[in-house]
Amino acid sequence: MGIKSLRVNAALCLWILICGVVLSGCGYTWKEVDRMSGKAPRIYPDYSGVVFPLNIAPPNFVIQEEGERFQAAFGHDGKVDFVCGGSDPEIIIPEDKWKELTEQAAGQEIFIRIAVRQNGSWTGFTDIKDTVSQDPIDPYLVYRLLYPGYELWNEMGIYQRDLTGYEEFPVLENKDFGKQCLNCHTFNHNSPDEMMIHVRGKDGGTLIRRNGTLEKVSASPQGAAHGSTYPAWHPSGKYIAYSMNEIQQFFHANGQKPIEVSDLAADLGVYDVVRHEMLTDSLIYGDGAMETFPAWSPDGRTLYFCRGNAYHQGAALDSLRYDLCSIDFDPETGRFGDRINCLYEASAKGKSVSFPRVSPDGCYLLFTQSDYGNFSIWHPESDLYLLELANGKIHELPSVNSKDVDSFHTWSSSGKWFVFSSKRLDGLWARPFFAHFDPTTGQASKPFLLPQKDPHFYETFTRTYNLPELVKAPVSDQKALLQTVFSTNVVTTLKKQ
Repeated sequence: MGIKSLRVNAALCLWILICGVVLSGCGYTWKEVDRMSGKAPRIYPDYSGVVFPLNIAPPNFVIQEEGERFQAAFGHDGKVDFVCGGSDPEIIIPEDKWKELTEQAAGQEIFIRIAVRQNGSWTGFTDIKDTVSQDPIDPYLVYRLLYPGYELWNEMGIYQRDLTGYEEFPVLENKDFGKQCLNCHTFNHNSPDEMMIHVRGKDGGTLIRRNGTLEKVSASPQGAAHGSTYPAWHPSGKYIAYSMNEIQQFFHANGQKPIEVSDLAADLGVYDVVRHEMLTDSLIYGDGAMETFPAWSPDGRTLYFCRGNAYHQGAALDSLRYDLCSIDFDPETGRFGDRINCLYEASAKGKSVSFPRVSPDGCYLLFTQSDYGNFSIWHPESDLYLLELANGKIHELPSVNSKDVDSFHTWSSSGKWFVFSSKRLDGLWARPFFAHFDPTTGQASKPFLLPQKDPHFYETFTRTYNLPELVKAPVSDQKALLQTVFSTNVVTTLKKQ
């Protein structure tokens, strides 16, 4: 008998000893294993080697191994806590059992032990090992659902999902106001108490909730060349930074990118929500360059953004690239600094930056990098990168990125998690993935897919998750939001320094 056989037999004996034959859970009793395969089981979604928050919903999955019957044992610290199994490969984890396990195993490793009956005998696989973090995640996720092409843009809505379970609730659905467009929802400090949503169409405007009140303001300030587009709340809640973009969609007959979206013009402004003024400066407003995707430092004194050369009629789209820049801002006076700082000249490397987001502790800036442009959701090569703000070092995130689109992202309120949109499952639809982040090391874990009650959900769901944002509480009073859509716009004006 070879060393390999001895190891497999020893593992089998230990496996049987730990699992036993009387453990039961999910109404199922563990069946003794006849042989070990010596390999890891295939499951979908892939929940192997990930870090879960202790308050996440059960990650139901499908065992993708041939068999007549299937079983999965869940446990930690060398013991099995519960078992699921039956004639179907779908493993539906009881919510109460999962909650008990994650609470007991917080800060520890857990295992998922899988066996499959094939031709009358049970084959075991090596354990799937995951970790339960002691860091909870913000319990709600808000996103826009829409079809990924351009034909059905009139069917969309903004929804919120309870991450501790599986319930999804609408925040706003455009079927309730003439199928007009709605987009670019965002929150201050991950709180639904300060939020905004754009509505585009005959009832167009920007819905802003602040200090317990709702109002709709004009998205096109008087005197501005373009309307407000991409937002970022100032930490004080007194301002919202906007890029003011002219955007066009392009179509290609062939290639990997059949749809392309590009800026034709883009400026920056900071909207004073009390005075209804859009503050700007010649450094960030004008025809000389394009500025977009604003983001604030936690102290509200630095405005980060992406900056590229101005678009000229006939210019090749793949020649447009954006660098990561910043400008100082004085919240007391509403005035900007006297120069633009280039933090990362991506264009010099033949790359382009989009979606800068600063961590809550102000130490890191997460951004998306692609080959050109800034609408990275259509770029399969787009990946997430991390900038250390103290020293300017930039890190790839190999544990996070995939061979397909990895794009829009937001931090949790604690800075210990981030969510991002990825098309890694099929290359067509963006799905929300979550990664744990350690601020002391700057390391991120392997991401996991948003769990669903039906593990086959993503195989048939044909809408894309757009702009996922983590929030600390549910968005309430949806009726008031809808009523505000039909209210009269508050006039806004542009004020140049």
